[in-house]
Amino acid sequence: MTNDSQAGFSTLSDLEEAASRKTDKSAWAYIQGGAGEEWTMRANREAFHRRTLRPRVLVDVENLEFGATLLGTKVSAPFYVSPTASHGLVHPDAEAATARAAGKANILATFSTLSSISLEDIAKAVTTSPRWFQLYLQPEFSATKSLVERAEKADYKAIILTVDMPVAGTRDKENQAGSPLASSIILGNGREVVRPLRNPIVDGDHAHIRKEASNTWDVVDRIREITRLPLVLKGILTREDARRAADHGAKGVVVSNHGGRQLDHAPASLDALPEVAEEVGSEVEVYFDGGIRRGSDIITALAIGARAVGLGRPVFWALAAGGEAGVSKLLSLLKTDLATVMALTGRRTLSEIDRSLVNNPW
Repeated sequence: MTNDSQAGFSTLSDLEEAASRKTDKSAWAYIQGGAGEEWTMRANREAFHRRTLRPRVLVDVENLEFGATLLGTKVSAPFYVSPTASHGLVHPDAEAATARAAGKANILATFSTLSSISLEDIAKAVTTSPRWFQLYLQPEFSATKSLVERAEKADYKAIILTVDMPVAGTRDKENQAGSPLASSIILGNGREVVRPLRNPIVDGDHAHIRKEASNTWDVVDRIREITRLPLVLKGILTREDARRAADHGAKGVVVSNHGGRQLDHAPASLDALPEVAEEVGSEVEVYFDGGIRRGSDIITALAIGARAVGLGRPVFWALAAGGEAGVSKLLSLLKTDLATVMALTGRRTLSEIDRSLVNNPW
């Protein structure tokens, strides 16, 4: 068991503050910031606050089971490490530390195209851990294809295609502090990999975005043709796009507004979850991210239709606070918190978590 001095924090409640004390100002602005006036980022948490749980009592909860199967892979809990860029901003061991902690806990970890170290080095950090690779479309499809082929060769088990980023959202807080992600920094996955364009290029009454912004749903078919790995689309917020994802052969969708970092005034992810789950939940696996902090958040999202939920900022915080030990502590605390909430709501297994558990699931 990781002790608190190693992890840098003792409870879920003091994690964020512990991380802030150890993180450079510009890196902290990057992690914490959202798009525009940060309305959507705040809405992600407020959506959980608007919903309450309906506990059932005098249920035999002596034994609880919360292991999950995600695209055929058995994991120890229905939450996973979301793909976030540049873990090296907060710890020198970067994504390797995150991978080791997740692997020891048998928690699925997903890693970004924009990682601080290469996808191959992440895979070498812990060879037995379940891991998926998050893909940003590159200006040339040949570079996109190369990333997919590298991920498959390195034994990643799925590709998560982020579909909500033809251009980066306007992130005022990050820009005011000075973004730590200078374009001159070589990404862990190599010189040929580029970050999403930060701003459209405006010329009079016309704006231009880089070539990858021209992609349409056909690119999903092209990626499916070059890999045997299942494809999950991340950034789905409407039933219409969920339907198209399923029709184009996606095996899963992630209901996500990019942590409130893309389109300000997009809906809270939790508010978008019911319609997506209703539309395609019987056909593809529905995942969720956006505002998860505790076991009560996890169980709320599961009740509304998610198969599993992703952890974004909390993993960054834990890595900043204590490196590998910090991430291990976070995953352990969340398992305990989830089990506690399951017991207090009278749910013994994940299959017993349904919409009857939540007041106002819509």
